[in-house]
Amino acid sequence: MGGDGARYVSTAEVVGVTGAVVAVDVIRAFTTAAYAFGAGARAIYLVAGVDDALAFVAAHPGSVAMGEMGGLRPDGFALPNSPALAAAADLDGRVVQRTSAGTQGVVAAGAADRLWCASLVCASATAAAVEASGLGAPTYVITGRFDDRADRPGTDDLATAEHIEAVRLGLAPDPAAVARVVAGTDEAARTLALGADHVDPTDIDLAIAVDRFPFAMEVTRDADGLRLQAVRP
Repeated sequence: MGGDGARYVSTAEVVGVTGAVVAVDVIRAFTTAAYAFGAGARAIYLVAGVDDALAFVAAHPGSVAMGEMGGLRPDGFALPNSPALAAAADLDGRVVQRTSAGTQGVVAAGAADRLWCASLVCASATAAAVEASGLGAPTYVITGRFDDRADRPGTDDLATAEHIEAVRLGLAPDPAAVARVVAGTDEAARTLALGADHVDPTDIDLAIAVDRFPFAMEVTRDADGLRLQAVRP
């Protein structure tokens, strides 16, 4: 438990959960998504599989596949899961994103009444949107926590979720403190070791830019799938 009843669960544990749900992936899926919106993306469709992403691009000419599998950019993807490269891209249409943690959490959270994706760069806007929903204390999906992997506790995502919840409760948490925690995690080090084709050296710096963006990112479903949209609370 956290806050006034907020819950922090893994992707496996969010199946069937209703109410307000926030899927958190700070390194790097939902940081990358936020920077993609900043670069002009109009909508980001979230999928579970690499093949799903490639099929989306084939069915929607002009769309861009972005993401990773095992941290690495899959063949056929225009962009890796990199905030820096997303920020530098010319994105004026639809993007489809597949990642090993973040988008899996979104797909699993299909029972949510309302569903947001979050990272530090949109922390306060997310907190405001969740509070304004009137749905009460949210469930945070710590997408980087893998129940079968002791070396993947999702420390970065948990710290981010706890920061967002503290903002929602009006507790004025220290942005510099959570930035230091996230930057110092094993996930940050593991990410930077992936290599230049899959990560930019500035990706972690961009990920810990707390409240860089004034929008929240909410998931809805339309005819093309799970649509992520930047929304000002």
